[in-house]
Amino acid sequence: MKLRSIPLAMALLGLCGVGLMAVAQKKDEKEVSKQEKVAAALPEKAPAEAKKKRKLLVFSVTRGFRHGSIGTGKMALQMMGEKTGAYEAVVSDDLANFEEDKIKQFDAICFLNTTMEVFLPPKGQWNKMSDEEKKKAEERDARLKKNLLQYVKNGGGFVGIHAASDTFYKWSEYGDMLGGYFDGHPWRSNTSVSIKVEKGKEKHPIVANLNGESLNFKEEIYQLKDPYDSSKVNMLLRLDTEKSDMKVKGIKRTDNDFGVSWTKPYGEGRVFYCSLGHNDYIYWHPKVLGIYLAGIQWACGDLEVE
Repeated sequence: MKLRSIPLAMALLGLCGVGLMAVAQKKDEKEVSKQEKVAAALPEKAPAEAKKKRKLLVFSVTRGFRHGSIGTGKMALQMMGEKTGAYEAVVSDDLANFEEDKIKQFDAICFLNTTMEVFLPPKGQWNKMSDEEKKKAEERDARLKKNLLQYVKNGGGFVGIHAASDTFYKWSEYGDMLGGYFDGHPWRSNTSVSIKVEKGKEKHPIVANLNGESLNFKEEIYQLKDPYDSSKVNMLLRLDTEKSDMKVKGIKRTDNDFGVSWTKPYGEGRVFYCSLGHNDYIYWHPKVLGIYLAGIQWACGDLEVE
């Protein structure tokens, strides 16, 4: 009986192997499909000529929820820089890039769907650390925060995409720099929404590619909390409350003020934020990619805005 079961076991193992190969192949095909979609949606050229070779750090560490679209976002930002020549994307989650001697090499830093305390170890690792190790980790956390703040204040660019506002709740200076914190998403990833250009900003270089037209698709839209104040930022895009479902659950704001994208100065630096970026297809939406590219170029100092 045992001898007879050996061929059967081998056959089953073979079938499992074939099954795993098929799953891997489907995954590879899916990634190729995403790459093709991104490639087809990329802007033909940058809205501004780079004054010099630019370097963009794309950072996506998460200590809370991790978006499944992060991989697609990384791909899109890297491919867009390569095609247009606007910047070189350094896609890295290495915290060493925020040390004082290394952060200076970047013209802008992009927080792509980061969440929570990204400069500290994850909870599982933290719980296993000694008191001395925790002390060193906290010292590094404080040092890297200081470096990032000074980097932007001294003229660096900062780009926040989607969950960048779901980051560093315990560090109020970050919220002040970015312009607000995440306070829930009443409009879920499968909710149809309309995003309108802020009145009077139709010709602003970052959203000029929309020609004043709205973006209509299914996407997760945030509401924001303090220090969010739309009167203190250069608002570019908002949720159109007249064309979006306002009966969804979880709406806390009573002023219908749901900003989606803005710019703001921070010291000598430039901060660009856009909350679009939950769903994968946002990263192969031609008009959204055009906004990202213009925002990055503005943060780098190449796109001039009066």
